[in-house]
Amino acid sequence: MENKTLKFGLGQYNKPTPKKLRRLGDGLLLVSTIVTEETMVDKPAMASIALICGVIGKFLTNFFSAE
Repeated sequence: MENKTLKFGLGQYNKPTPKKLRRLGDGLLLVSTIVTEETMVDKPAMASIALICGVIGKFLTNFFSAE
């Protein structure tokens, strides 16, 4: 099995994201969406923060690639 190094940067955005990081980003987006849905009526500020954190988390995982 080959040992791959993890790289982070703007140039890595269009390269394939490692599976574990892709799952992490998808999980962050899922959890933030659920929290946003549950808190939207009672706590709109918390809903906004959760949504922003999930989107940023998902977006940042795209900057990783394995080479």
